Amino acid sequence: MESKAAVIALSALAQGSRLEVYRILVQAGPEGMAASEIAERLGIPANTLSFHLKALSHAELVQSRQDGRFVIYSTNYEQMNALLGFLTENCCAGRSCVPVSMPVAPRKRKTS
Repeated sequence: MESKAAVIALSALAQGSRLEVYRILVQAGPEGMAASEIAERLGIPANTLSFHLKALSHAELVQSRQDGRFVIYSTNYEQMNALLGFLTENCCAGRSCVPVSMPVAPRKRKTS
């Protein structure tokens, strides 16, 4: 992946709602999910969701397909892996290494 493509992908993910949409699609797997279901699960209006999906599509992080009257969105795993590869290609000065990070437990949301 080239630096320019990485910047576009990271920029698309650098917004809370888009990051949530992307994470839901990653969890959905290759089958993807209908835009209407994404909107319902996240409580995002359809026009706002459309805006976020367009940004993720422009970054080639998601792809869409028509299924009857539904538009199904899914993760472009090839692009996701290219981004991860770009971010880690010089990890540990090029030597083989073991990941040092552990999965982080979900943070509790603050309540007012």
